[in-house]
Amino acid sequence: MDIRYPAIFEPQKPSGFFVHFIDIPEAITQGETKDECEFNGAEVLSLILEEYIESGRETPLPTQRVKGAHYLAPDAKVQAALLVRLARGERSLAEVARALETSWPAAKRLEDPRHYPTLKQLEKAAAALGKKLVLSFE
Repeated sequence: MDIRYPAIFEPQKPSGFFVHFIDIPEAITQGETKDECEFNGAEVLSLILEEYIESGRETPLPTQRVKGAHYLAPDAKVQAALLVRLARGERSLAEVARALETSWPAAKRLEDPRHYPTLKQLEKAAAALGKKLVLSFE
């Protein structure tokens, strides 16, 4: 599952760009260059998605194939929390904890965007949820 959200960079006068996300209306920022917009966009996206996760708000999936959009990913810990939550689906945390042979608080930390899970924890969680962990550098 790809957790990159489409961002639109709108040129501003006299310079720079206004950045907004199609799926996350609260995520807005700006930058003078496209590189700065990508950095600022990823940062604001991470913060807003972290708030969505922590407040229990439903997190929309990224819209695919938006013409002219720049696809930006949140930071790794937010991606991990979101991916575990999405893979869990309707399963309770208690079910996941049993499948992982761990405690409920340990299973809950996997969905905590402020927690850095280990690769071993993520791999085990993916397997317990019928998924496979795949890493990528971009």
